[in-house]
Amino acid sequence: MRILLTGVTGYVGKRLLPVLIEKGHEIICCVREKTRLTIHKKLLAQVEIIEIDFLNTPNLENFPKDIDAAYYLIHSMTTSSEKFDLLESMAARNFKAFMEATSVKQVIYLSGISNKNELSKHLTSRKKVEGILKSDNYALTVLRAGVIVGSGSASFEMIRDIVEKLPILITPKWVLTKAQPIAIRDIITYLRRVLFHEQCLDRIFDIGGPEILTYKEMMLQYAKIRKLKRSLYTTPLISPKISSYWLFFITSVSYQLAKSLVESMKTEVICENNDLEEILQVKPITYERAIKNAFIKIKQNLVLSSWKDSIISSSLGLSLSDFIEVPNFGCYKNEKHIKITDPSKVILNIWTIGGNKGYYFANWLWKVRGFFDMLFGGVGLIRGRTSPREIHPGDALDFWRVLYASREKKRLLLFAEMKLPGEAWLEFKIDDNNVLHQNATFRPKGIWGRLYWVFTMPFHYFVFNGMIKNIAKK
Repeated sequence: MRILLTGVTGYVGKRLLPVLIEKGHEIICCVREKTRLTIHKKLLAQVEIIEIDFLNTPNLENFPKDIDAAYYLIHSMTTSSEKFDLLESMAARNFKAFMEATSVKQVIYLSGISNKNELSKHLTSRKKVEGILKSDNYALTVLRAGVIVGSGSASFEMIRDIVEKLPILITPKWVLTKAQPIAIRDIITYLRRVLFHEQCLDRIFDIGGPEILTYKEMMLQYAKIRKLKRSLYTTPLISPKISSYWLFFITSVSYQLAKSLVESMKTEVICENNDLEEILQVKPITYERAIKNAFIKIKQNLVLSSWKDSIISSSLGLSLSDFIEVPNFGCYKNEKHIKITDPSKVILNIWTIGGNKGYYFANWLWKVRGFFDMLFGGVGLIRGRTSPREIHPGDALDFWRVLYASREKKRLLLFAEMKLPGEAWLEFKIDDNNVLHQNATFRPKGIWGRLYWVFTMPFHYFVFNGMIKNIAKK
């Protein structure tokens, strides 16, 4: 079967792809930027890639017509809380126009549980997309999920950050909201098994795990599994705005995303029509088992995908292709180079930069910079990195975004997603003469950008000089 897969660079799509390939399907991956499809070379050789942005008006000339089924896994394509719903609707309409010009028989959409009368803006948008995707030309299957639990999922990482960092938790009242968490493993199973299943065509299903838990119970269960002694106290005095800042400073989410999460977590997400378990013979695992499975992946460094690597985790919402070429005109530069003796070890040092390992020199200054970035609404250093040893284009790395990463060409290029009066790049590369080049580039915006560079220049000299020396020798 020929299957079109959207959202393949996202948390769920990246995990669904190898499962569909394993089942023998021919997969067409729709991506906005080909460089962001970071999958194993063996998988890459088995898929067809189409570069398309569903926010643009459909151009059907080069779009494949012989499609049997399609997965629509596109959500929140911007961090702007004001217009993300409009963009989601626009993307859905354009996707539908593409589908109606093909031979597709089934479209599968992963939505959110929306059984309450009062819904958050996010859940309202998801429900609206369901209506947009309905068509007389194909059957629509909608799976509505709530809290997804797995290594790298936003819900798991948020709870992990809160519980691991705070021995005493003074929490907002939304922690008493009930939800029905579901393991990412079960999400993938449902998505796979509804494919071409006659009893699933033109139907909407709620999917969840076997337990209904409050966020408080989820946190305390997490603490118990991790053998952490935690005390949790709830107060109604914490306003939604303060609650958003609370999440922003404690967890790895941006402020805009924190606002959206707080709004969503005030709504109960509990399954109503969950007869899909019986239809597909699926027995979802418990929340405890899902947490333990997540840590098995983390300990083995096998986290396949993370929500943080999506552009949604950025505070800027930028397209990577716009910044892949480092500019020269109108830029300030700090260029260092040093002769090295063992390129393979230096590459390993470069590939493990950031996260828990830090930046090889004056890590306390990097932490201070991250703290001030968060004060101004940036992402700070709290995102860390998905894998301690691997880097791929599109990955989030602290307050950087990976633009280019090639061990063969011995080059790593990072773009700053911190709050700046300009744009910044950090590049590492090793030439044929075994010379390590470390180039920091800053393109200022206006007088404030120039003043920023002048003010930080002494720190740059101190930090970048020490960093390249330690990368070369460690």
